Amino acid sequence: MKLANSVCVMCLLFGSLAWPAPGAADDSSSTWIGRQSVGLIAGGMLPVRLLEPQASKLNGVAVHPSWQITLTDPIGDSWWSGTMALGAEAAFLGVTEPTGAYGVGFTPKVIYTFTSFGPLQPYVEGGGGPLWTNFDGRIREQGSDFNFLVWGGAGATYELTAQWALNLGIRFSHISNSGLDTPNSGLNYLLPFAGVSAKLF
Repeated sequence: MKLANSVCVMCLLFGSLAWPAPGAADDSSSTWIGRQSVGLIAGGMLPVRLLEPQASKLNGVAVHPSWQITLTDPIGDSWWSGTMALGAEAAFLGVTEPTGAYGVGFTPKVIYTFTSFGPLQPYVEGGGGPLWTNFDGRIREQGSDFNFLVWGGAGATYELTAQWALNLGIRFSHISNSGLDTPNSGLNYLLPFAGVSAKLF
C-alpha cells in the first residue's frame, strides 16, 4: 500500500504543476474523434472470494500504464451521452499475500466515457489479456505461470487543464489460466485506484 500511496501523491503533484487558468480545460467545440491519451493508475488489491476453492487472500499492489484513442464524437443528447474509445494497458502486479509473487501482462480495453458533466467525466471500461506470473507452486489456486487477467470497472476523470486529468475508480479483476492447467480455481480482487492521464492529441 505504501507504493500505491506514493503513486497517488505523485499524481497529485503532476496535476498541481499543470493547473490551468480558468476555462483552459474547455475545448468542447473541437472533435473528439482521434483524441489520444496516456495514463497511469495504481492501487491496492483487495481479495474477493466468490467460490469455496478460492481460499487464498490475494493482497498486493497493481500498477497499470495505459494508452487509448477515442473513436466517436459524443453519442446521444441526454445525460448518458458519451464517446467510445479503444485502448491498451500493461499490468504489473506485486503480490504480498498469501506469499510474494508477481504478474506482468497486457490487456486491450474498451471505454465508454460520459461527456455531459463538464470537466467531470465518468466512465465504464473493461478488458482482458495474457498475464505471465510465478504463481505455480506459490499460490495454490493456480497451477500454471501463464494466466489471463480479465477485468471491468468504473471511474471518473476530472480535467485539470486541456491536457491533464486526475483519475479515480474501482475495478473487479479475475485471474485464471482458462483451464489450460490444473488447478484452476481462479483468483479475484477489487482494485480501488487513483492516477493521472495526459492527452497527446
